[in-house]
Amino acid sequence: MKIMIVDDEPAIVDLIKINLDLEGFDTLACYNGGDAIKSAQIYSPDLILLDLMLPDISGFEVCRTIQKLNIPIIMLTAKNDIKDKLTGLELGADDYITKPFDSRELIARVKTVLRRSDKYNAKDDSLLTSGPITINIIERLAYLDNEEIVLTPKEFDLLLLFCENQRKVFSRENILELVWDFEFIGDSRTVDMHVQRLRKKLGKYNFFVKTVFGIGYKFEVQL
Repeated sequence: MKIMIVDDEPAIVDLIKINLDLEGFDTLACYNGGDAIKSAQIYSPDLILLDLMLPDISGFEVCRTIQKLNIPIIMLTAKNDIKDKLTGLELGADDYITKPFDSRELIARVKTVLRRSDKYNAKDDSLLTSGPITINIIERLAYLDNEEIVLTPKEFDLLLLFCENQRKVFSRENILELVWDFEFIGDSRTVDMHVQRLRKKLGKYNFFVKTVFGIGYKFEVQL
């Protein structure tokens, strides 16, 4: 999978490249909007990480120009203005993340956007296995010891997030953003309630979901 990073800050580009390379993605860096527009047409990336504040033209203009290429876009910005967020989405961006961001969150968002665009699926294009748990990503079904677990949509998304990011610690706020989407406004107790329900449905494997006191949760298969 090819990902193009568009940002005029070399340190940020290098950090993103390192994390994407570790996940097995091929990356290309552009440091201004003009190069990004040209490279998008030649490189044909599967996804673009696009900074809003570029030295020549704005990320909004880049997004508007390359929208016809039908390439998923995640916008990166230091701004936290709802107007900027909505403008980016209206121009065709698929997601929006505000700097500074956790690299684990960025990777999770990249995989989510690629999965939505049917350009990325784990393993055999549909199945993700974590110990006794098997997830059919396309059909949105989950199995425990080969028996289907009946999950609500959010419980499924939560389990998928955990299985795709084993041993990574997520704060409740991270989970709200990643599972309920960044426009969701709610109490972090919503996360606790869904984790409790998921643990119950995991039965004897409920200990896979671990509480990290003072922070949130992590998922680890231990047999």
